[in-house]
Amino acid sequence: MNPTRLLIIDDHDAVREALRARLGALPEIEVVGCTGSWEVGLQRALELEPDVVLIETKRADGKGLEALQCITDRCSCADVIVLTSYLDAEERAAARSSGAARYLLKDIDSTRLVSEIQSVTR
Repeated sequence: MNPTRLLIIDDHDAVREALRARLGALPEIEVVGCTGSWEVGLQRALELEPDVVLIETKRADGKGLEALQCITDRCSCADVIVLTSYLDAEERAAARSSGAARYLLKDIDSTRLVSEIQSVTR
């Protein structure tokens, strides 16, 4: 089985790099891109055609849900998972209605995160 191709979009540098290191070390995941900018992430998603885009919607610029909607609208090749810092019921509902396949919290352990990523591509 080929590894799941993953693009990470998170505007927190330390979190983004930790996710890249954590997930990129696993044979079942291939991190094909990693960026803090959702606009750059959109371009990379269109160019690289990942299987899954992992995005944080709680962004400093306040455009997380707008970014999510844009990515789900324009990147039909990828499933999108929101990986966020804390639960927000309204945001969760908005994310799901915008096309997010999952809405997960960042305190998730690596095994479960990989399972969630792989489950959306099956």
